[in-house]
Amino acid sequence: MSHETLYETLYIQTRGTLKKELQSCLRSKRVLRRSKHASLKTGSRKIVDAVPISARPPSIEERAILGHWDGDLITGTNNSYIVTLVERKTRYVMLAKIKDKTTKTVVDALIKQSKKLPTELYKSLTWDRGSELAS
Repeated sequence: MSHETLYETLYIQTRGTLKKELQSCLRSKRVLRRSKHASLKTGSRKIVDAVPISARPPSIEERAILGHWDGDLITGTNNSYIVTLVERKTRYVMLAKIKDKTTKTVVDALIKQSKKLPTELYKSLTWDRGSELAS
């Protein structure tokens, strides 16, 4: 049995937190199970005036109307980046290669891509919660 199996069992049985007596027996004194590489920096990724996806109108969620887009940023090797736009109803995809993932670069690419479309085909854009559009 590996140490990972033991840790998983202990954390699962106590629903994510360890009781004091169990915690004192562990080499790692963490109360919550967390990856070694997990970052504690939360302030840099905070999105100002974020609107939850649940606030999106039902017509967009049902994919009933053309013109509502989902966007994301794909990060590749050697600092390569691609902005993706997917139309929700038709699944039409638009891609744009960008030089970096700064907010200005991403927004400029989105504007350039949206101008290629007729105005009636670009009604809304739902972006993921990545740091590239946090500001």
